[in-house]
Amino acid sequence: MFFKSDNQRKELKKFSKFLREVKHYIYHNDDILSVEKKEKLTELLRQSQEIFNNQVELKNSLPKQQKIFAELAPAPSCKSLRDWLDILAVGIAVAFGIRALFFQPFKIPTGSMQPTLFGIHYIEKDPIGNKFIGKTLPIVDTILFGSSRAYLKIEKDGNLISYRPSGIFGNSTLLTIGNYDYTLPGSINKIMEYTEINPYVKYQKNTVLADGFLSGGDHLFVDRISHYLVGLKRGDIVVFTTENIYSDGEALADTSGFYYVKRLVGLPGDTLKIVRNNLYVKAKGEKDFKHIKEFSPVFEKIYSGKGGYQGHSNIVGYSIGNFLKNDFDTFTVPEDSYFMLGDNTKFSADSRIWGVVPRHNIIGKASLVFYPFSRRFGIADRVEALDIETTKPSLTTYKEMFKQ
Repeated sequence: MFFKSDNQRKELKKFSKFLREVKHYIYHNDDILSVEKKEKLTELLRQSQEIFNNQVELKNSLPKQQKIFAELAPAPSCKSLRDWLDILAVGIAVAFGIRALFFQPFKIPTGSMQPTLFGIHYIEKDPIGNKFIGKTLPIVDTILFGSSRAYLKIEKDGNLISYRPSGIFGNSTLLTIGNYDYTLPGSINKIMEYTEINPYVKYQKNTVLADGFLSGGDHLFVDRISHYLVGLKRGDIVVFTTENIYSDGEALADTSGFYYVKRLVGLPGDTLKIVRNNLYVKAKGEKDFKHIKEFSPVFEKIYSGKGGYQGHSNIVGYSIGNFLKNDFDTFTVPEDSYFMLGDNTKFSADSRIWGVVPRHNIIGKASLVFYPFSRRFGIADRVEALDIETTKPSLTTYKEMFKQ
């Protein structure tokens, strides 16, 4: 009796599975089935359900019902492939939905937010901020750290004669120094930054101009939702579009990119001034200016003087912008707008040049650095300043940036 009951349960289970398959097929293909075929499938389902309910001759009836179903609904060719493609299509749709509604990937384009977030940047050999780079195979450095080896040792005395883009994607530069050709990763502007190469200098044999790596920059997820729920505050790292933002009459979207990332320092109604490399804010409705550090602890590291952090400056590069030009200049942020500065303030094109960012340009807040696997990997803006003193800048950067 036990084996008989067990066999019955197995037959019931098989028949139940068949019923679900027929029901699923009718429901899934309801909009493409002909009226005649749909009626036949419905009748097959009714008969099969009746057999199942009566539990009579299940074992003998199932093959007959399955044969009828196979004639009415033949399995398509490459069914497994089609099923996997369906799953893949749904997965892609879900991923794009999440991207559009919640988290958007974003690549840091420049060095204006260094050393908090890095764009394409040079890393010196054996850097303090990464103990693993250069210790394994080059392909591993490329995969884990998004970096390429940057090494140039002069083989023969000579001057820089010419340079031109090189590589499959034009992401490296071929330099001719004397009678020798050398290839380094990066554009000529980036190479000039990390080698300080000068066409008017005659380089001697065995001079090492570069001995490190060039990283492709940080990739992060942007949180597109939270600023609608809790608003923005001073100290947030914000990604925004440059639509309808102009510098000297030219649209930023045309000249330097559609997406920017900066740190928010001024809310609507705030009055700002920079005095001796210190930013002061008089909040809307207040009578007195306060140092920006009093509004958020994240500004402590910007004023630490460590790891390349340098406070806030009136100077942009080796000139002045259009706003907060000197110690006596003030600016009041209009309604529905924000004042943005880069953490690498000395070399950041920001609101000091092109003014405020309208509220409707905001994409979201920097959330997570997901690539490469550097000390910044993880929650954005979480790491402290590297414990080395920020020294004087070179022509285009601070050398402390090369150590991480």
